Amino acid sequence: MIQQSIRTVALCIATCLATAASADSWPQWRGPGGQGHAHAKGLPATWGESNNVAWKTPIPGRGHSSPVVAGDHIWLTTADDRKGSAAYTAERAKTNTGGQPLIISSAVKLRAICIHKQTGKLLHDITLFDLRDPQWVHRDNSYASPTPVLEDGKLYCHFGSLGTACLDTKSGEVVWRNSKLVVMHENGPGSTPVLYKDKLILHLDGSDDQYIAALDKTTGKVAWKTKRSGELHSNPQLRKAYATPLVVDIHGRPTLVSPAADWVYGYDPMSGKELWKLNYGALGFSNVPRPVTGHGMVYVVTCFMRSQLLAVRFEKTSAGVKPKIAWQFGRQVPRMASPLVVGNEIYIVSDTGTLTCLDARTGDVHYAERLGGKYSASPLYADGRVYLFSREGLTTVLKPGDDLDIIATNKLDGGFFASPAVIDGALILRTDKALYRINGSSKR
Repeated sequence: MIQQSIRTVALCIATCLATAASADSWPQWRGPGGQGHAHAKGLPATWGESNNVAWKTPIPGRGHSSPVVAGDHIWLTTADDRKGSAAYTAERAKTNTGGQPLIISSAVKLRAICIHKQTGKLLHDITLFDLRDPQWVHRDNSYASPTPVLEDGKLYCHFGSLGTACLDTKSGEVVWRNSKLVVMHENGPGSTPVLYKDKLILHLDGSDDQYIAALDKTTGKVAWKTKRSGELHSNPQLRKAYATPLVVDIHGRPTLVSPAADWVYGYDPMSGKELWKLNYGALGFSNVPRPVTGHGMVYVVTCFMRSQLLAVRFEKTSAGVKPKIAWQFGRQVPRMASPLVVGNEIYIVSDTGTLTCLDARTGDVHYAERLGGKYSASPLYADGRVYLFSREGLTTVLKPGDDLDIIATNKLDGGFFASPAVIDGALILRTDKALYRINGSSKR
């Protein structure tokens, strides 16, 4: 038990290595530790369009990126995509070998938006890229789906193959741009960047090429680039992935845990050196969820084909670290929303609205209940509650534990694709129509 506790602490603490943050900031997707946990108190349990809404601000353009917060400023990205003629669309559609429902645009503007935290006022709307003939995106995706990262007055915005940019949040000036890392996404950009020390780490897993790379955060120049080494499916459509990695301390070594098609990899985040890899077979590709940690394990979702939740342990050997699947679960596993670990439980909500609660240590099922709706946004644990956000604009609030105990359900106009941010006793929620500040009992 003592050794188990030590391993658990090592894994959990290290998830905060990727992005340091003060208590009043929300610098990256899923919060300071990247796990979907917030330490705020006084958050609301109930709200609606006319209840507990401090402000509601329409967001121009279209995007699924989640809000990030520092000081009085909330930042997010959005895109204005301009449709071409019917002939243009038909010609581009001929190269859609994946057969997916697509949005085909002739041009797109990729923008960074800043909203005042207290008032909801739009402060900045800055164009980062203005592109012709961009890659298409899936109908359920957007050109601005990766969440930006905030650190020390810099906003790092990634749009996959469309480009990456660093913005000075005080001056509004673009510090650098990089458009040299390109793959064929097939469904548009999805993976969110990870900041570790002086490296901005990017996943680029396309149908044509699959690699992970890091940019120098000061200059935007490529610091390292590592090709995926695992053998992949012969069909290029089954090689792509969109997951976001997580930096975890594994046996005293910071390790970038990186899910991709058919494999999960471990890399040195400073050099890009591959440390280990684990094959989960033809169980998944187009990975989206971010890994989470707990109980000495890393939990990985394999996604499309036959989605599995894998609990991975790490054995220290003379040759290095050896990953091993401790348990796996394969019923109603999400392909979009990330898992959430709270105490001894792990929660997953499927794309079609089935909430499953398992024992995070063993994989034993506590309950599986149909909530209804569709889910893309990742869940949140905050102020002693679990929050789940559907594409229909419904938030289900429940008490954590091994029995389902729903506290409230709350409806807003629009639907949730973005995950929430938490700040100052308030929820910052982005629907596909607007950005909201939902106040609780603590208001500042």
